[in-house]
Amino acid sequence: MKKTLFPALAAALVLAACGTKTTGQAEVAAEAAAQQVVSSDIAYVQVEAVLAQCDLYKNEGVALQEKTEKAQKSWAQREQNLQAEAAQLQQKYEKGLITSRDAQAQQESIQKKVASYQSNAQKEAQTLDEENYVFTNRAQDLLHRAVQEINSGKKYKLILNASALIDADTTLNITPAVLAKVNELYAADKKAEKK
Repeated sequence: MKKTLFPALAAALVLAACGTKTTGQAEVAAEAAAQQVVSSDIAYVQVEAVLAQCDLYKNEGVALQEKTEKAQKSWAQREQNLQAEAAQLQQKYEKGLITSRDAQAQQESIQKKVASYQSNAQKEAQTLDEENYVFTNRAQDLLHRAVQEINSGKKYKLILNASALIDADTTLNITPAVLAKVNELYAADKKAEKK
């Protein structure tokens, strides 16, 4: 940055001293040169936007999200059904419609159903957690590879996640390029999987 900034400032001073440009034009030229230096040294990426708009999320992430939501609704419904069954048993017993021996047998049956449900729900939750973990790792890998390819010529000395930014010049935003590269890498990965 120092190597580029010093010649730009020196050139602006020489032009101003020679009188070939007015003072206002020299300031504009120096400011433009400084902005070019900054934009080639630092960039930022809106990671959340890339991940939400990339083809990986559209093709696989949405389906995984829907699968997770469906499982959660199923678990909630199953829990409600078991609670309702236990409440009905309690009401029957309190009204004297069943014997204590029958109530105890039915209660044991409900407890077995609850244990079975909990075991199955836990296994399903572990499977979903693993699928979400793999999906997240794939997305992060694509993002990392995309940033590496975009910066393969070491054009940028620093690339930031925009979620930590308070204010930045939009010329430093490389999100569209990263999104395009993520989609390109995803397509290449899908093509390689099919072979």
